Amino acid sequence: MTFLKQFPTTLLAMACLGLAAAPAANAAAHAPAKSAKAPKKPAIDYSGEFVNFGQWKDVQQFMGDLEQKHGIPLAESEKLFLELRYIDAAVQLVKPAPPGKPKNWQAYSARFIEPKRIRAGIDFWNANRDALARAEALYGVPAEIIVGIIGVETLYGRDMGKFRVLDVLATLAFSYPPTPNREVRMAFFRSELEAAIVSSRQAGLDPLALTGSYAGAVGLPQFMPGNIYTLGVDFDNDGKVDLRNSPSDAIGSVANFLVAHGWKRDDPAPLAYPATMSPERAWEKYLNGGLDPKYRGEELLAAGVHPATDLPPGMYGLVDLQNGSEATEYWVGSNNFFSITKYNRSYFYAMSVVELGKAIKLSMKETM
Repeated sequence: MTFLKQFPTTLLAMACLGLAAAPAANAAAHAPAKSAKAPKKPAIDYSGEFVNFGQWKDVQQFMGDLEQKHGIPLAESEKLFLELRYIDAAVQLVKPAPPGKPKNWQAYSARFIEPKRIRAGIDFWNANRDALARAEALYGVPAEIIVGIIGVETLYGRDMGKFRVLDVLATLAFSYPPTPNREVRMAFFRSELEAAIVSSRQAGLDPLALTGSYAGAVGLPQFMPGNIYTLGVDFDNDGKVDLRNSPSDAIGSVANFLVAHGWKRDDPAPLAYPATMSPERAWEKYLNGGLDPKYRGEELLAAGVHPATDLPPGMYGLVDLQNGSEATEYWVGSNNFFSITKYNRSYFYAMSVVELGKAIKLSMKETM
C-alpha cells in the first residue's frame, strides 16, 4: 500500500490555516534574558536559523525518495527545503533529562492536577457533553479519560504550540541530538516529515502553515502528522479533520487512538489500583516491565504485591511512581492504563491523565 493510499482525501482537507494560529507552547529557552536583576526565562526562538538543508546528503536522499515514492519533483522539494529553518530549541527540548536527577511524581503531577486545569476541564466537558457521550458510546472510552488527555496535552487548546511543524520535523529528522536511540528517533521524524509534506501537497495545503509543538505535534490532542491522517476522526461530520478548531474531532480522534492502541471497552475500572509491597521484595522482578500488561493478578499477589482492592480477572503491570527522596508509590495498572502510555511513553503521564480526569469528574459532581 502506498503512503498516499493510507490517508483518505477527506482527512487531508483539515484546516491548515487554523493550525497556523496556535498559542504559545511550553518550551525551553534559547536566547539569554537581558534583565540584570531577576533573570527571566529566556525567550524561545520559534523562527530558527537558516541552514541549507538541501546540501545535506541525507536530505538529498530524502528528496530523492519523495520523487521516487510520491512523484514529487526534485525541484519542488529543493524549493521547500530552502524555506525550512533549523530550530535549536527543538533539539534542546528533546534531550533526555540530566543523569542523576531524581524523578518526582508529586512534583510532576502538581503541574497537571491543579485548580486552573480542573476548572478548564469542567468548562470543556460542559461545552462538549454530546461529543464526549457519543465517543464513550462508540469507542468505550470514558469521557474523563478523553478530557484528561486533552487537558494534560494542551490545557484544552490554550497551549497548542507555535513552531512551524516542518521546521522542527526537518531539524529532528536530520539533526537529532546524540542519544542511544538516535537513529530510531531520526527515522521516526523522517516518516513524520514525509507524512506532513505528502499529505499537505495532496490536499492542496501549504505545509509551511502547519504549526505545533517543538516535536511537531498539532491541535488540541497534539497528534503527530502521521497519526492525524491514520487515526484522526471527522467526528463533527463536516468533511475534514480539524484538530485545532473542532473539539469534536479532537474528542473522537483521542478515543480512536486509544482503541487502536489496545483500549478495551470491557476492561474493568479503575484503571490503576494503589498497592502496598511485601518487605521480602520478590515483586522487584516485575518492575520495569515496559508498556504492556504482562502479568496475571495472581502472579503479582504471590510475589507480595497487595492492591487496596481485589483485582478482577485480567492482565496487569506493576507501576512505580518515584518521589525523589520520598517513598515510591506503587500501583497495579490495568490493560487500559497501559493503553494511555502509548499516547506518551510514561507512567507519570498516564497517571496524570487518570488523576486529572478523576478530579474533574469529582468537581463536576460536587457543583451539581
